[in-house]
Amino acid sequence: MGENLTLLTDLYQLTMAQAYFQSRRAGAATFSLFVRTYPQNRSYFVSAGLQDVLTYLSELHFDDTDIDYLRSKRLFADDFLEFLQTVRFTGEVWAIPEGRLFFRDEPVLEITAPIIEAQLVETFIINQVQLQSLIATKAARCVHAAQGRSVVDFSLRRTHGSDAGLKVARASYLAGFNGTSNVLAGQRYDLPIVGTMAHSFISSHEQEIDAFRSYVKSFPHNSILLIDTYDTLAGARKAVTVAKEMAARGEKLLGVRIDSGDLLPLAREVRGILDEAGLMDVKITGSGGLDEYDLSDFSRAGAAFDSYGVGTKMGTSADAPWCDMAYKLVEYGNRSVVKMSPGKRSWPGKKQVFRCLDKEGKLLGDVIGMRDDVFADAEPLLKNVMARGEITAPLPSLGATRELFLQEFACLPQPIRAIRKPETYPVEFSPRLQALRAEVERDVLGKR
Repeated sequence: MGENLTLLTDLYQLTMAQAYFQSRRAGAATFSLFVRTYPQNRSYFVSAGLQDVLTYLSELHFDDTDIDYLRSKRLFADDFLEFLQTVRFTGEVWAIPEGRLFFRDEPVLEITAPIIEAQLVETFIINQVQLQSLIATKAARCVHAAQGRSVVDFSLRRTHGSDAGLKVARASYLAGFNGTSNVLAGQRYDLPIVGTMAHSFISSHEQEIDAFRSYVKSFPHNSILLIDTYDTLAGARKAVTVAKEMAARGEKLLGVRIDSGDLLPLAREVRGILDEAGLMDVKITGSGGLDEYDLSDFSRAGAAFDSYGVGTKMGTSADAPWCDMAYKLVEYGNRSVVKMSPGKRSWPGKKQVFRCLDKEGKLLGDVIGMRDDVFADAEPLLKNVMARGEITAPLPSLGATRELFLQEFACLPQPIRAIRKPETYPVEFSPRLQALRAEVERDVLGKR
């Protein structure tokens, strides 16, 4: 068991819990987690974060330190604090597995549990699934834009804290990245770790070529030289000299990296320098503030890059750093409920998402229905992953989840994958679900 994260919640979850407790509202509640709207230039999401949610739920408990802290706030009743000492998560979870695609309005996760348990966990669930799904989606867009070139995560130094840095490395690998510079993430998640050198290593030497020689002496078979500290083309020519010296010793220079300047023409000129020297197998890596928009432009232009290091903009999902993810009560005590706020209407009841494919196996459209709906030739996406507070089956490895994503993403039509102005994936609501919402809304209005 790791750090106890039970208090990683908003205060109002606890104040509501006390009000539920003291009014003896302990019925089963179902909450649905979904995204209301797409961020700009998005038309899909990649499910990520479920593993952390299930671990959190399976370990949920208030220890003595938690109770002492809450008592010190002089806000909560003693009988409620005594009750909290007994709280464990005893409910069930239905979720779209990590690595699968999901779309606007679709429940990526639904929880059914006694209402206090289901309410307490809201904040953590949104925190984890929103971040990791946003990052996995951003990373998927980068991989798609790179058009077969390797992409690695360089984001750690600018992610929003250490936990985010770890989750970014995992989520980006899930979505097709080839590795990370984050060594702890490499250890924790068994990811390939990658890296080159910094400009400080170059400038610490009086001569750039001496820095190159010093570095390859330490790493004679896996060196990538950073060539843009002073003059990129001059750096490339010095890299050629060092590569030839290495070859004479039976060693090999893997590549060079360009981290600044006008990358597209620089890569073309550097490729020419390397090829003219007979170093056709020395690779070129591009980095420096890149994201999917840059990579898409480079791909269209036939850039000479073999791989990319993508950092800040991916690790913070810079153009879409948040999404309108909501966790809403949809059923309490076998009674379907809705929210009718303008622009935030919810869909009642326990639900299922059904995925339809065309004859070629391409994604055709989804139907959001009731949990017990049946649609021939459609796959139900929400799986029962936790029952009675216990994980129902061993969780898949990260490698298996990555393969699941790559297979499904390959079946997503190209217009929906577009980096700019993508088409919208068709999502419908089943007739039974539409009828249920109409009935529940009429009932609510009739009681006002």
